Amino acid sequence: MCGFVGFVNDGVNDRKENESFVKAMADRIVHRGPDQDDYYVDDQVSLGFRRLSIIDLEGGSQPITNADGTKVLIFNGEIYNFKDLRKELVEKGYVFKTQTDSETILHGYEEWGKDVLSRLRGMFAFVIWDSVEKKLFGARDIFGIKPFFYYMNKDANNKDVFLFASEIKAFLSNPRFEKELNEERLPDFLCFEYIPTSQTLFRNVFKLEPGTYFEYKVDDKNNKFKTDKYFELKYNIDDKKDEEYWTNLIDETFKGSTTIHALTADVEVGCFLSSGVDSSFVVHEMKKHMDLKSFSVGYAEEKYSELKYAQRFAKIEGVKNYSKKITADEFFEKTPLIQYYMDEPLPNPSAIPLYFLTKLASEQVKVVLSGEGADELFGGYHYYHEPLDFEKYMKLPQPIRSGLAAVASKLPDFHGKRFLMRGKYPMSQRYIRNNYVFNHRDVDKILSKKIPSQDPSYYTKPYFDACTDVDDISKMQYVDIKTWLVQDILVKADRMSMANSLELRVPFLDKEMLKVALQIPSKYRIANGTTKYILRKAALRNLPEETAKMVKKGFLTPLNDWLRQDKYYSMVKEKFQGDVAAKYFNQDYIMKLLNDHKEGNAKNMKKIWMIYVFILWYEQYFVQN
Repeated sequence: MCGFVGFVNDGVNDRKENESFVKAMADRIVHRGPDQDDYYVDDQVSLGFRRLSIIDLEGGSQPITNADGTKVLIFNGEIYNFKDLRKELVEKGYVFKTQTDSETILHGYEEWGKDVLSRLRGMFAFVIWDSVEKKLFGARDIFGIKPFFYYMNKDANNKDVFLFASEIKAFLSNPRFEKELNEERLPDFLCFEYIPTSQTLFRNVFKLEPGTYFEYKVDDKNNKFKTDKYFELKYNIDDKKDEEYWTNLIDETFKGSTTIHALTADVEVGCFLSSGVDSSFVVHEMKKHMDLKSFSVGYAEEKYSELKYAQRFAKIEGVKNYSKKITADEFFEKTPLIQYYMDEPLPNPSAIPLYFLTKLASEQVKVVLSGEGADELFGGYHYYHEPLDFEKYMKLPQPIRSGLAAVASKLPDFHGKRFLMRGKYPMSQRYIRNNYVFNHRDVDKILSKKIPSQDPSYYTKPYFDACTDVDDISKMQYVDIKTWLVQDILVKADRMSMANSLELRVPFLDKEMLKVALQIPSKYRIANGTTKYILRKAALRNLPEETAKMVKKGFLTPLNDWLRQDKYYSMVKEKFQGDVAAKYFNQDYIMKLLNDHKEGNAKNMKKIWMIYVFILWYEQYFVQN
């Protein structure tokens, strides 16, 4: 796992200046690769690299060049089938000078061009500079496990500026970067917790989408930059196979995925362990290959802690478990730093315990495996039951459903009111995974000035339109894979692990696992009131029944309670009454949210935390840096 930076020189600065700029950019992300740094600078481009040594510890430095030095690669990630690809390339006459997976990408690009992307099994983001064609070529893996950001703008002299990096913060060290808040996207952030497009909260900074490649032609005046998809997610449901078939296939494929994720390393590998089926399944498979270390975190507040379950499972499996209980003081103390590492504000409270978990693991190992992705691929969220609940009701004509919703809206709260209110909408409007913090209609009340905004369904509807041929449960999972997984789950997994110089691998998010998941009928994903039904059935062959049937809890925190305590209430109050809050928010409104929560009149934890986290993030990037 590593980090890279780079930019097109465009004749603005001399080589010595460019060398200093690219090094400064790389130093900003030293946490991604503290083991080594190296650089490539010519008249057209500057490339920088920070390395966390995992494979070929002595010979795997980057940037790496091909045989005649005309192509240069910088790469972040792991390619799990690189040995097979290497063998194929050697048979074609390519000579390798390292034992790394990175060199396989470089020679693979020489042989197959952009078609190399469909051959790669792993997580990756990379850039190749072709000095003959004067072209940059780069790509991101199909899930978006590894990050890729780029900045495109014009400078004061109307010259093109093109920067790229594994993390946005690297751009701060390049003098051609103009740091500016993308204020127009604040309403989207308040609804989704993230920006649901390729844009970011930094103006002119963009995310390369998962399963996408780009080309940037340095000498082309009219068409310098283009992107294109090399992978499209598509369900291919097979209704002809029975439960036993899918159980066997999941079991077999997951064991293969875990093995290749665990053994593709020249350093010690560990595993995260919670109380749930996903990480437990990973631990069970990994222990077959090594003397395994597992890592868990929890809280002194027992009702929020899974530690006792994780520790009991570790004992049953006979693996070493390292654990930590997080205090409220630690939680609040680290939040500003965590938001700096995030690049963009991420108000999911689970990011904080994940930071402590990765820190704990980094003291023992360089690589960990975790269970991210199982919920999205195999149907692990409780709300995937909703289409079954609405199935009969949605057969009523829409005017009738709208009328019932109108009547319900005027009545006091009663059991079923929310059902009737939501029942008037089609799936593309009813289901917006993360529109649970601020309602779109409330955004004008929150912000200090009016910013034109789109209803969240504007962003999610294209995803629903892309999968009209599948059932509603599959549609929900498709949208989650395209949005929530890549914009939240994988962001915090990458940033929190890299903040502690730890490589995090996700064996559920493997192209072979995806191939299986996209074929399984929804009746085997959600069945008998059980989420991840068929995955749990496979797990039951290997795990204790208590673990395989454990209800998903997520990364719970006692934050709801802490915000009612004077000490932490006062910390938030200070920020809510400060200059940043005055600049962007209606302070009377957000103080009412805070006070109503403290007095027990409302449960506003998520809303409070979103505003608080944004303020801390803004201070990190626009006040202190």
